[in-house]
Amino acid sequence: MDIQAELSSFLAVDRVHSRIIDRIAYANDASYFRLVPQAVVQPISIEEIRALFKFSQRHQIPLTFRAAGTSLSGQAVTDGILVDISKHWGRYSVKDDGKHILFQPGIVGGFLNNVLKPYHRRLGPDPASIDSAMMGGMLANNSSGMCCGITENAYRTVDSITIVLPNGFTINTSAPDANEQLQQGIPHIASGILDLKKRVLSTPADLNHPGETLAERIHRRYQMKNNNGYLLNAFLDFETPLDILTHLMIGSEGTLGFIAEATMTTLPDLSRKYTGQLYFKNIQDAASAIFPLKQSGARAAEIMDRASLRSVENLPGAPSILAQLPDSAAAILVEYQAGTAEELSAFKKTSGQILSDIKLLQDAHSFGDQEMGFTEDPARQAMLWKLRKGIIPSVGAMRPPLTTLLTEDVVFPVPLLAEAITDLQNLFEKHGYSEGVIFGHAKDGNLHFLIAQSFESESETHRFEQFCGDLVRLVSGKYDGALKAEHGTGRNMAPFVETEWGETAYGIMRDLKSLLDPDGMLNPGVLINENPHAHITHLKSIASVALEVDKCIECGFCESKCPSRWLTLTPRQRIVVQREISRLRVTEPESPQLVCLIDDFDYDGIDTCAMDGLCATACPVGINTGDLTKHLRAESISPAGEKVAGWVADHFSLVEKSIGCVVRLGHATEKVIGAKGMIALSTIAERTTGSTLPKWNTSIPHVPARYSKVPNKRDFIYFPSCISRQLGQPRSNTHQRQLTLAETLITIAERANIALNIPEDISGICCGMPFNSKGYTAAYKTILHATLRKFWDWSGHGKTAIVIDTTSCTYALRTCAGISSGSDDILSPEDLAIYRQLSLIDSIEFIHDTLIPRLDIHPINDDVVLHPNCSARKLGLDSKLLAIAQKCAKSTTVPLNLGCCGFAGDRGLLIPDLTRSATSMEAVEVNANVYGGFYSSNITCEIGMSAATGKSYEGIVYLVEKASR
Repeated sequence: MDIQAELSSFLAVDRVHSRIIDRIAYANDASYFRLVPQAVVQPISIEEIRALFKFSQRHQIPLTFRAAGTSLSGQAVTDGILVDISKHWGRYSVKDDGKHILFQPGIVGGFLNNVLKPYHRRLGPDPASIDSAMMGGMLANNSSGMCCGITENAYRTVDSITIVLPNGFTINTSAPDANEQLQQGIPHIASGILDLKKRVLSTPADLNHPGETLAERIHRRYQMKNNNGYLLNAFLDFETPLDILTHLMIGSEGTLGFIAEATMTTLPDLSRKYTGQLYFKNIQDAASAIFPLKQSGARAAEIMDRASLRSVENLPGAPSILAQLPDSAAAILVEYQAGTAEELSAFKKTSGQILSDIKLLQDAHSFGDQEMGFTEDPARQAMLWKLRKGIIPSVGAMRPPLTTLLTEDVVFPVPLLAEAITDLQNLFEKHGYSEGVIFGHAKDGNLHFLIAQSFESESETHRFEQFCGDLVRLVSGKYDGALKAEHGTGRNMAPFVETEWGETAYGIMRDLKSLLDPDGMLNPGVLINENPHAHITHLKSIASVALEVDKCIECGFCESKCPSRWLTLTPRQRIVVQREISRLRVTEPESPQLVCLIDDFDYDGIDTCAMDGLCATACPVGINTGDLTKHLRAESISPAGEKVAGWVADHFSLVEKSIGCVVRLGHATEKVIGAKGMIALSTIAERTTGSTLPKWNTSIPHVPARYSKVPNKRDFIYFPSCISRQLGQPRSNTHQRQLTLAETLITIAERANIALNIPEDISGICCGMPFNSKGYTAAYKTILHATLRKFWDWSGHGKTAIVIDTTSCTYALRTCAGISSGSDDILSPEDLAIYRQLSLIDSIEFIHDTLIPRLDIHPINDDVVLHPNCSARKLGLDSKLLAIAQKCAKSTTVPLNLGCCGFAGDRGLLIPDLTRSATSMEAVEVNANVYGGFYSSNITCEIGMSAATGKSYEGIVYLVEKASR
């Protein structure tokens, strides 16, 4: 069967992906499993979902729905058809003044929390992955998290859903007549659900749990977190088939049907927080403190053993105490949350009493109040939570080479937590997992643990199998706990659902699956699985790629930040594909698959990587996949190409002037043949040369005709970047000439009585970013050396600060000291010594810190929108950009869908599809409102956003100039 052709008969061809690179890219999630799908499809409607169900049943090919793919238990991989809903299922709307929110499954949970902020509401579930995980997965896995426990999870806060069942029946459970629709439309399912409820209520105690009926056992076991198997408490909590079905869909991991839409009840955002990290001699003492902390009203009590603390102790902002703790130490991150100052004051008093009763580290006072005490400072609170949320990726980054990271999430009775942790540590020792890490939501008895595991040999796999067996006996046997608390059952615990629940309860689950999915084609094996070895089947093998990315655990946190995620590959997928290429080069060097992967990766992996580095901001261990792209680009450069790049670097002044001539010629030609004609010329030139060439863009500014006067006095040196020197003259909708970027910055500086000096010998000076991003290392070193020497001379050997008017250039220069090429640093020792004495200031901070306090500002009567570009965000200047705009305009908006514009220097001209794709959601949001101004701080980003929105974006200096007249 030609699966591409079959699927394309009812899905658009561009939404059916069967190339090997697409299939490999989706073969992994954040778990230790790997399954290569036969095809990846991206439906856009319920009708197409129904068609997929029919296709699956007709051809007996399983379907698996996947949203963000951050699943830790193998729920989002398949060797059938993978249905990617992350691309076209992102609509949402706020209801009842924020008390409810309606959404489709392909939207990130953290985004919805941002939507709800103006209403002072939030979602109930709060998993650590909320800024990456999508709502489809959060519902399908009954997500909970740090604070929500069992009362605010997806099961408890779902209000209604729209379900598509495998037989095609679709129902919105919020409809007034939904019960009637269900009973009339699918009477056998409605009655079957009630029959299962009767079985639950009528089943007596089983041999393993005498004195307790099944209903009593279910009720008791859901007083703790429990996501192992289907949520049988739905049969106790609800009466009608509709309500039971609604809640059975939660936590069903895509095995019963498709949730096309949902409405959740939101909760008050308790904005007043009191947060502290408490330290203990050992994890047993910490575990003993959990119950009194819970009783005191703590919303969160996150336990962390010494190994987990060690994994994050070197991250930026980590408390210095972490490095000083003894080897046996542990910590609890405690947080009280309140809606009023009075409530918070009461919690403060209570927490003080608790601290006197628990066994804190005896010499705690020696570390100082700032390290040990509670805080209300949002920045310190955010840092403590960032460290806690970064444990999994950080531990993963430290794992031995060629191993994968395994994480489980079990539940023990809180009063027995200290004893259970000791037993768990003994299991680590017994099976040789000395690196085992324990942490988690101890307030709920919910522990996560991490181990590094290789599956490269039978003995290693057997060791893991033996460990799992002992783990099941410990959790389900000795403590009668839960093998899965919040990550979903998944492939790793599906073989043990019956062990935990017993034959009768498991039979009800199995019959529920058969009732709703009689063909067994929906995500088979992830919840009901008769294979006792399923947890050691389809295992992930990790191949080494490059130092830049080998520590990646494929968690997917990076994906929501990536500008190419809608077009080609995400950072995680780039790494996954490169790992497969590395594996094939060793095992199957003549494989046709290897040739296809390498060929397709040139465009999908390298050409369309914007190298914006936002992936690193979402990655707790700071992996910048752009470094891999640069590494691969450098590998592909021929000696002739390196020679040409060297010539360009040596003659950059001439090249710069040539670019200016080309831009002038482009504008002149556009006047004659129009924009469409220019685009047609670009296309013809590409076809003729067989090369990817820049395309004309109607948002390209003009070349400045001249610089403003250069004063003899100099308070600051002003370095207009090469891009502003060549494209610093904005297009004007009137016949009146608009000030250039340089003239505008000098004008507002003069109003503040500040003198900016532009050096006369500025031509040909560049930050080097174009060479660095393309992998031309030698040329990059050459031009960076020349630039730093000029800076040294202009600044009077570091005495005068240098203002840079393009934020991406500021970022490139501020970070160049940390760049290495192989074993060599980019900067020579002499250049590094110079660099460390220079003061480089971005125009954003120059305006905010130096000019605004000296200017007489009269806010313009405009609502304005900002695009804080990637470099501004990475430098932490976005807050200053916002503050400038708020000072100078009536109102200021930063889009919720703010992302990277994908222009990436020349990417937006070479591959316009990248910018169109990257800006699509932000552009829709911007164009849905009326604004009087559009501002950023990077000319190329302004070109990209102007092209995307049809609006005229310009530098923030122009807003300041208007407001300071």
